[in-house]
Amino acid sequence: MVEDERYCIDIVTQIAAVRAALARVEEEILHDHIAHCVEHAIASGDADEQRQKVAELMEVLVRARR
Repeated sequence: MVEDERYCIDIVTQIAAVRAALARVEEEILHDHIAHCVEHAIASGDADEQRQKVAELMEVLVRARR
């Protein structure tokens, strides 16, 4: 769009749409991770694995806020 010299507001609108789509994909992947990997760690009873999964989630959430 930039190379085609499209109207700036149209470009910004498309950027916002891409960000929203990526956020939805990120949300789905995190949901699946929690539903499978974290749930498995909880069910396993392995405290080390549980701590690791919680630490991973916290790291991802902190990074997402930046």
